[in-house]
Amino acid sequence: MSDPREALTRAHRNEWARVVATLAKRFGNLDIAEDAAAEAFAAASERWPVDGIPANPGAWLTTAATRKAIDVMRRESIRDARHREALLVYDADPEPLGVIDDDRLRLLFICCHPALAMEARVALTLRLVGGLSVPEIARAFLVQDTTMGARITRAKAKITAAGIPYRMPDADDLPRRVSGVLAVLFLVFNEGYLASGPDTAPVRAELTGEAIRLARLLHQLLPRDGEVTGVLALMLLIEARRAARVSGAGELVPLSDQDRTRWDAALIAEGHALVRERLASGEAPGRYQLLAAINAVHTDGDAPDWTQIVALYDHMVRLDPSPVVRLNRAIAVAECDGPDLGLALVDALEPELRGYHPYHAARAQLLHRLGRDAEARDAYDAAIRLAGNTAEVAYLTRRRDEYLGPPVE
Repeated sequence: MSDPREALTRAHRNEWARVVATLAKRFGNLDIAEDAAAEAFAAASERWPVDGIPANPGAWLTTAATRKAIDVMRRESIRDARHREALLVYDADPEPLGVIDDDRLRLLFICCHPALAMEARVALTLRLVGGLSVPEIARAFLVQDTTMGARITRAKAKITAAGIPYRMPDADDLPRRVSGVLAVLFLVFNEGYLASGPDTAPVRAELTGEAIRLARLLHQLLPRDGEVTGVLALMLLIEARRAARVSGAGELVPLSDQDRTRWDAALIAEGHALVRERLASGEAPGRYQLLAAINAVHTDGDAPDWTQIVALYDHMVRLDPSPVVRLNRAIAVAECDGPDLGLALVDALEPELRGYHPYHAARAQLLHRLGRDAEARDAYDAAIRLAGNTAEVAYLTRRRDEYLGPPVE
């Protein structure tokens, strides 16, 4: 007989978003949907060990949550003013958009609506779609539980006050809205992959894992969207290297020095397959697809093809000429054409990136390769001051001291 606790954990992972989304569509109120879903799971934790695991856990949970939502509506006489307010977010007869007509996707678009601040979009997505508790989200973003709870409450109130409808974006608006959803998911992933804060673990697998899970859901719902495929491939190829990314001493291990036997071969194969799928489509790649392709080159064979990486960054610069993209291209050019040319490209970015620690880290390495060690030390010191990730600080400090000797007191 299956363990009820394992069944409930699995159901929470697979069914939470579906239950919340179904109730949000039916009752037009995110508070009721969230609270009723939570009560249904609490009821399951009590009943399943006694009654046994239902044949269809998702249906059991949806039915239980629906009954609890109806009880709340009756108890609070919500059919009057509060119900009319809730109807502002309720589209009683939403129009489907082709095959993309899934309640979970509607919920994801609401949570990532551009009317909300980015921090609110992240918090709502992790709570309503991901099913993380408020304390879990608060810990992930280094704020108090009460602060995060208030942030989520304000975001839901803004959805109601702004009259954001519970429906899919129309066809003309869909690409922009998908882009906003991807930005939220990749922000969550990056906070796990490169965690900030001096007292934070350098990599937080719970955040990278949740971002990947939500990206898989989005890819399942929008399988033909190239950028959705691209962001999933990118996350998988980065996540595949997690076990090799930080040493036992808590120091960042750069990709070129990582033990490739510790990489997750299954994730790399899956990421490569998604990249090849997009290449075979013949469609012009977007930003996430190009980043995924660059990571595929980095993880293909024993040494990366830097000429191919530069060519991919050339495409990236045309799409996104941001200073960070140009910095990454400059680093690749240095590998192809030497540190002199790479440093000239990096130095040209100083006005835009003087407060960005990877800029100083890149300069430090290139200056050291050119024998300009006094300048390299200054660049290392600047990078160490600005770096917020503990593993990066440890790595940069060791590199500086190994190459240039410890600082003179």
